[in-house]
Amino acid sequence: MEELRIRVLAGVFVVAGILSWAGARLWNSIGSLPSVPLAAPVVLALIAVILLATAFSLRTRLKAQRERVQGAKGVDPMMAARAVVFGQASALVAALVAGMYGGMGVFLLEYLDVPARRDQAFYAGFSVVAGIAVIAAAIFLERVCKLPEDDDEDTPGAAPAV
Repeated sequence: MEELRIRVLAGVFVVAGILSWAGARLWNSIGSLPSVPLAAPVVLALIAVILLATAFSLRTRLKAQRERVQGAKGVDPMMAARAVVFGQASALVAALVAGMYGGMGVFLLEYLDVPARRDQAFYAGFSVVAGIAVIAAAIFLERVCKLPEDDDEDTPGAAPAV
C-alpha cells in the first residue's frame, strides 16, 4: 500500500480551490451563490476526531502487543489495513472538500461587508481548517500502522528483494 503523499494532497487542494473560485465567480454572475453549510466543518471535524481516536487506540494496542503485556488485545492486520485505507480515503476527500470551500472562501472575501456572506466565509474557513485536521489525523494514523522496516537483507537464507 502506498503512503499518502503531501504533494498529491496539496495538488488536489489547489486545483479544487482554483476551480471552486472560478465556479463561484461564474455562479455569482449568473444568479445567487449556494451557501456553505454549517455542517461542513462539523462533519470534517468529526471525521478528524474519529481518525485520531482510531490512531490512539491502535497505537496503544500495538505498544502493548510489542511489549507482550499479559492479556493485551492484539491488532488484527486486516483491521489495521482497513483503518489505513479509511484514513487515506478521508484525506483525499478532505483535500478536495477543503480546496472547494477554500476557493469559495477566497471568493467570499470580496463580500465581507454583507453579513450573510461574512458568515459563509467563516464557515468556509472553518471547513478548510477542519479538512487540514482530517489530513493530519490520517497521516498520523498511517504512521501508527506502518510496519517496522525489515532488516532481513543481511540475514542468510532471506528471500532476495525484487
